[in-house]
Amino acid sequence: MDPKELAKNYDNIAEHWNSPEFDRENGITQHEIALRYSGCKGLAIDIGCGSSGRIIDLLLAKGFDVEGLDLSKNMLEMAKQRHPNILFHRVDICEWKPTKKYAFISAWDSIWHVPLRRQKSVLEKLLNSLEPGGVIVFTTGAVDQAGESCNPFLGQNLYHAVLGITAILELLLINECVCRHLENDDWPNKHLFIIAQKNA
Repeated sequence: MDPKELAKNYDNIAEHWNSPEFDRENGITQHEIALRYSGCKGLAIDIGCGSSGRIIDLLLAKGFDVEGLDLSKNMLEMAKQRHPNILFHRVDICEWKPTKKYAFISAWDSIWHVPLRRQKSVLEKLLNSLEPGGVIVFTTGAVDQAGESCNPFLGQNLYHAVLGITAILELLLINECVCRHLENDDWPNKHLFIIAQKNA
């Protein structure tokens, strides 16, 4: 699925992440684990930040300067209402050209929407946007092989793609990162989160 089409689908359901039905603790415990490995405060970015602002809130509370990135217009409008002083990038992550290094990168339930053929380059881009000792936390599928699918959610068709665990671990190594934590945190669902750290 083209990322612009996916962004429009997210436009249609952007309110969900600000509704009482959404659990604002989703992903927070996993971020707390990742933050244990972060030795210094600095610049952080929330990739696929969406509209809830919960991860940005956490990173601000921990003392980071924070940016957000998303392609959905409606998601970002809501995010800006919640955090008017934060720098937000409205851009396709596949086309984004980082100009800074980050101490902490969150890509929670976001980069698995990247087309399969672009997954490797996007993950490498993020890994190479970490400063020495910087930490990234991201989600993917708890599967061994690469694959892609489309799934309905709140009436919208959402695309997902994954590289597979072995391929991701190889990418971490090639890009001078160490896997600090890998966990299937929603068994029996195949939801995997990975924490990695750039070599100092």
